[in-house]
Amino acid sequence: MHDIRRCLRWIAALALFALPPINAAADEIVAVPGTADVGMQTRVLRPAGRGPFPLAIVSHGSPASASQRPDMEVPRFPAASDWLLARGYMVALPLRRGYGETGGAWAETYGSCADPDYFRAGLASAQDIDAALRFFRARSDVARDRVLLIGWSAGGWGSIAAASENPPGVFAVVNFAGGRGGGQSQAGTSGGNCEPQRLVEAAGRYGATARIPSLWLYAANDKFFAPELSRKMFDAYVHAGGKAEYVALPAFHGDGHRVFPEGRALWQQPVQTFLATFKN
Repeated sequence: MHDIRRCLRWIAALALFALPPINAAADEIVAVPGTADVGMQTRVLRPAGRGPFPLAIVSHGSPASASQRPDMEVPRFPAASDWLLARGYMVALPLRRGYGETGGAWAETYGSCADPDYFRAGLASAQDIDAALRFFRARSDVARDRVLLIGWSAGGWGSIAAASENPPGVFAVVNFAGGRGGGQSQAGTSGGNCEPQRLVEAAGRYGATARIPSLWLYAANDKFFAPELSRKMFDAYVHAGGKAEYVALPAFHGDGHRVFPEGRALWQQPVQTFLATFKN
């Protein structure tokens, strides 16, 4: 097993040479103090200039198989990172607890597929997002009241959970295909989601306390969270008091769940329009 993992890491390292460069003035990995004495390995990308810069904390998803978690790399998301850098953001991309080089216990479990607790799972992700937020707001090169949370899949769900706690300094949240439990097989089906109504209920619980504006983006052919489900989640969030906008993106390639890392041409305009409302 160890030989296989070493081989996978070697292949991943070679693959980095094929990735497009990130147009950052500085690119470093820092260890962000988190809970349980685990330092989150976090990529930090700085634009040119002295700052202080608005900050975007970009949160990754979770692989469908637990066996893939130990081999996850510190995120890059080059297309999204370059887009943010070009708009003057410093970009922080933490690798949360239980993933890859960060290590430690994985805290984001929602339990069994028969009885999932998506609300608690999202709050576990939010703990790590909040740790990154507190760390970077203490830096002199960060505009401490201009923090944007962006998340994809489990990271999107965690970002919405973080918004429910209204952390200081965060002015907006962008949720790409957020949710948990997607892609799990269920009796009588070839896939889908574990107890989707639990996701809807959890979204409503987050919305009841969230006061930070958010943007929710889901593609028409998302194989994890189909339009009907994502709309129900959004409606529950808004009806409970959350302030949010929903954008239905067109189908993207074979699976719209990957629209964030690979489909910038589809999402950049609605995200730009949303963020423009917050300019001073």
